Amino acid sequence: MKKIFYLSVISVLLLSSCQPNDGWQKLFNGKDLTGFVQLNGEAPYRVEDKCLVGTSVSGQPNSFMATEQRYGDFILEFEVLCDPSLNSGVQFRSQSYQEFKNGRVHGYQSEIDPSDRAWSGGVYDEANRGWLVTLADNPAGQAAYKKSDWNLYRIEAIGDNIRIWLNGVNTANLTDNYYSEGFIAFQVHGIGDDKGKEGKEIKWRNIRIKTEELEAARLTGQLTAETNAIPNTLTAQEKADGWKLLFDGQTTNGWRGAHKEAFPEHGWKIENGELHVAKSDGGESTNGGDIVTVDEYGAFELSVEFKITSGANSGIKYFVTETEKPSGSAFGLEYQILDDKLHPDAKLYTTVPGSRTLAGLYDMMPGKGKRFNGVGAWNRAVIKSFPDKKVEYWLNGFKTLEFVRGSEEFREAVKGSKYAAPAYNEHGRFGEAETGHILLQDHGDEVAFRSIKVRELK
Repeated sequence: MKKIFYLSVISVLLLSSCQPNDGWQKLFNGKDLTGFVQLNGEAPYRVEDKCLVGTSVSGQPNSFMATEQRYGDFILEFEVLCDPSLNSGVQFRSQSYQEFKNGRVHGYQSEIDPSDRAWSGGVYDEANRGWLVTLADNPAGQAAYKKSDWNLYRIEAIGDNIRIWLNGVNTANLTDNYYSEGFIAFQVHGIGDDKGKEGKEIKWRNIRIKTEELEAARLTGQLTAETNAIPNTLTAQEKADGWKLLFDGQTTNGWRGAHKEAFPEHGWKIENGELHVAKSDGGESTNGGDIVTVDEYGAFELSVEFKITSGANSGIKYFVTETEKPSGSAFGLEYQILDDKLHPDAKLYTTVPGSRTLAGLYDMMPGKGKRFNGVGAWNRAVIKSFPDKKVEYWLNGFKTLEFVRGSEEFREAVKGSKYAAPAYNEHGRFGEAETGHILLQDHGDEVAFRSIKVRELK
């Protein structure tokens, strides 16, 4: 069935290119660069055999051949052939103005990634928020790109919804309202001083755009999982998939203080749709204290956006049972939130080096392959706790850690951590409860949270 669907979508795309008076317009005339302007880097572009050709050059930043015209809602199609050693992309709804990083191009980018990572068709916010849609959890999308061959892209940017199709496979289904319009640009990615990549080419052809009657022109095939980047909201699809908001951006409904019946009277505040823990003395629960969900969860997927201040320490805990009443933070497995560069905890550990750093299982297992957007920027943490007790940690679309609660490896990690002490493990089997509360930590540093959402897994 998958092969039939794949061929049928390709047939629709190819047949549509032959239909007259269907609202499509050429974005590139195949003859010269009329209607385009080059931005940022100085990698050479030329027109050859009706193709737009970009060539990599050392010592230059990312280069962009951008449309002079700006576009809001549209459907864009193009074919691309990229040297397998390069990385590239096509910008859309993108911007360049002096007030932002001296004119650096920023905005949505549809990724062209011939590497083994295979994230072609993902969505990257160039020079701003970073990855919005990766293909780390989309094997069908990862298999869609053809190395050393032409690839057909289709970008449907309609209102707040962005869908990208690569050779008939949906690779991105994003809801976001950060950019509503901007230029389209074809990227030659910088290669630094890598002489081995110099002179390699990216070619684009059959570039066309449609700006009217877009809803009727949408493809209707199988969509990948939706990504919602609009803060503190749920789309209709998210609701259908079982997601619910744990923070509505306005109230503390659904939360209370750890070991308390009510929400803390001080130490936490809501501002601009963000839940802030206040700066105090840097200690555990010495000001407002930790907060926990009223409900308990067992098998779940949790998504939280967080923003830390310089040198900050915090965490997201889960399977918090409140059976012990500590003098500091409540007990539970912890997704560590930390400024690894400035906070001293990054260099501390009981047994395993790095186990108190960002996106790791606190004091037990370090996170790896982290992509941190930085202090003062929003980062997305995801915790997946499956019915078989497997747990995954994700940071900004990259999986940083995987373990199984109750496994021999997990119990050895507990023995090698501070949680082996009786004060933490009074009832035995630390972190192996069937259900527990989700907790946001007050560690005395200012941290903001938003877009806190959860769904139960079966």
